[in-house]
Amino acid sequence: MVTVPFNTPTLIGNEIAYIREAIRRGQLSGDGHFTARCQKLIEDLTGARKALLTHSCTAALEMAAILCDLGPGDEVVMPSFTFVSTANAVVLRGATPVFVDIDPATLNIDPARVADAMTPRTRAVFAVHYAGFPADMDALRDAAAPHNALLVEDAAQALGSFYKGRPAGSLGDMAAFSFHETKNIISGEGGALTLMRPDLIERAEIIREKGTDRSKFFRGQVDKYSWVDLGSSFLPGELISSYMCAQLESAEVINTRRRAVYGHYMDAFADLAQTGRIALPRQSNAVTGNGHMFYLLMRDLADRTAFIDHMRAAEIITPFHYVPLHSAPAGRRFGRTHGGMDVTDRISDTLVRLPVFFDLGAGIERVIDAAQGYFRANP
Repeated sequence: MVTVPFNTPTLIGNEIAYIREAIRRGQLSGDGHFTARCQKLIEDLTGARKALLTHSCTAALEMAAILCDLGPGDEVVMPSFTFVSTANAVVLRGATPVFVDIDPATLNIDPARVADAMTPRTRAVFAVHYAGFPADMDALRDAAAPHNALLVEDAAQALGSFYKGRPAGSLGDMAAFSFHETKNIISGEGGALTLMRPDLIERAEIIREKGTDRSKFFRGQVDKYSWVDLGSSFLPGELISSYMCAQLESAEVINTRRRAVYGHYMDAFADLAQTGRIALPRQSNAVTGNGHMFYLLMRDLADRTAFIDHMRAAEIITPFHYVPLHSAPAGRRFGRTHGGMDVTDRISDTLVRLPVFFDLGAGIERVIDAAQGYFRANP
């Protein structure tokens, strides 16, 4: 029996042709032809004033932390229920992540908890759009504004999602995206930082170019470039960008198919959710997801562990998500928690993800049949 993976990378259209074209053009380092095309496509998809391609979402988050002017004594409020890169970007600047609980319905950061965690030391709020569904950005803006705190979208999973009709990537001061092979739009590795504030754009370019004004030099604005600020090597190469460009051109096709997979799962498990055996994703009418992820919430850790084992025996991969940062060794060392984390802890023990990828095809019926078999045996 062939294993149904959790995810597999997919060729949609022009990926190989564009890689060949990048080689023919003779520039494989960053900021070439395909980097420029990708940035324009991302700006069009997000409505951002500027998009800057990076080698990962981690790099984009680290750039965002520098743009927030974080330093020792500063704090950034964020969910504990997120990937480690969200917090690492803050810790690398010497600042403190302040972990707050998530909303039990959306699994996104709880704006009421954020408002309660704000202090004179708060420099930013990092809002994670979990499972591709945007957080309640208006409420988060209301919490951040009285403290002049920047609002950063960790939109790693959310390209092509919307909040009140506005695209992810245009909802805060800046946003970080991922094009890792587990995401909707992929390039193996890869990321982007989008910016909504014009006053941040020039410095973002400098940070991305190792702290130099190299971008201004190539535009003919200075006669030579030099080291002018903090920075690092955040650019991807043109092979990454060429693959990504083909994927971005097919973004709507990809997201449409993934939304269909999500909808199929929702229909298949609706009866089990109505009986209370499991819980399914819930979102408000204010958001439109991109079909990035589908998950089930099980009764408890033992139930989830048994489900994963059952699915593995059927050669179907169903991982969990995440180990909370507040309880991780580095989270306890570098961060602090504000308020209780009951929802985060419970979700971390009970959430299991089902396979979602472009070429899943008929494999979705295998996943559903195997899952239904578990629930029949364990009502």
